Amino acid sequence: MDLRQLTYVLAVIDEGGFTAAAKSLGVAQPSLSQSVRGLENELGVELFHRVGRSVVPTSAGEAIVGPARQAVRAADAARSAVAGVVTLQGGRLDLVCLPTLSVDPVAELVGRFRRAAPGVRVRLEEPATGSLLELVQTGASEIGVTEIGPRIDDLTATELGRQDFVAVLPPRSTGGDWPKASSTALGIDRLAGLPLITTPAGTSTRRLIEDAFGAHGLEPSIAVVSEHREAIVPLVIGGSGMSILPTALAEEARRLGAVVRPITPRIQRRVGIVHRDAPLTPAGRLFVDLALGRDPGRAPRPRARRR
Repeated sequence: MDLRQLTYVLAVIDEGGFTAAAKSLGVAQPSLSQSVRGLENELGVELFHRVGRSVVPTSAGEAIVGPARQAVRAADAARSAVAGVVTLQGGRLDLVCLPTLSVDPVAELVGRFRRAAPGVRVRLEEPATGSLLELVQTGASEIGVTEIGPRIDDLTATELGRQDFVAVLPPRSTGGDWPKASSTALGIDRLAGLPLITTPAGTSTRRLIEDAFGAHGLEPSIAVVSEHREAIVPLVIGGSGMSILPTALAEEARRLGAVVRPITPRIQRRVGIVHRDAPLTPAGRLFVDLALGRDPGRAPRPRARRR
């Protein structure tokens, strides 16, 4: 088993087939297929079900994905460390973030990174419910931007700051007994009586809202549950209910006519970056340094807290 074989297997899985995998890697398909077949012979098991032109990973194929990603990423980090020269003239940085963090702080962080390393391509992924930490732990993404909880197993976590949530209400033109525009904060007891538009159970935002209400012996009055986060603001604008969103997203809603009010007591979450407790690629190291406001050329490696 070698890294080339593992790279080929991952490409077939990521691209959905041998032809697309060969094209993405710039190799001949027969060579790629032969290499994968050689690995299957070595392991004594098929990694893919070959059905016509389509391929589906077998249970063995699924089992090899995590270790393969970790091995390939570790090899990339090792090559960079041995070379001792960080050029950042190419390559890719794999990031994963909670959807509600994609505007703030991720958009600004990626902008800073791209200005510092324009030759590096950034892949930003949105996780399925509850899988962000798993994507970082398995090496599918190098760095995660997420809510920092009390414990994150096997990962290094560094807090970037706190994010406030505010109430986003329909425009007055939609009618209904909605609170008026004001700088006065709305109490959670008042919000508990209003129909809420929110994400499904188990998502970070839903959990944060339920915890905030539960701390006061209250439950939110859920009116609409949407898996499509991009639909929440239009639903509010249309008068379907109110929502509780991060300030940056709320400002976008305000520009569309929504009424935005602060909340008391404040609803906040700690936001930070997480990565495996292992050497980062040069691109990953640069991203962390920039996120922490450090000069990558002169500052020592930031000291992160192990959660």
